[in-house]
Amino acid sequence: MKNAPRSSDGLAGPMKAISPGVVDFLFRQLVAGEPPEDVQWRREGVVLGEQAPGAELARRLAETDLEALTPLELFEYVRASQRLVAWAEQLKERAVAHYCAEEPGRRTVRPASTS
Repeated sequence: MKNAPRSSDGLAGPMKAISPGVVDFLFRQLVAGEPPEDVQWRREGVVLGEQAPGAELARRLAETDLEALTPLELFEYVRASQRLVAWAEQLKERAVAHYCAEEPGRRTVRPASTS
């Protein structure tokens, strides 16, 4: 049987995607008999997967340390990112529709004079 190719650090497959911090967290959860996810997040407030799209979600995504996330949390992070992108796309579409619907000459933008 052919073995999976190994990376330069000796890890292959799913193990390559798991950071040492995540491995440590999962090990501590296993030893303590806890679920393999950070349930403390739910006790502290809205989890990323349930955060409404907007400025607060953008801030939380930007401040998240990806290396510290479990695989499940990373999946939720990606889903939250996708929701934020869809929300921003809707904002853009509304702005373009508003711009295109304006009466001609009502709000004309004139280029700045160079002289």
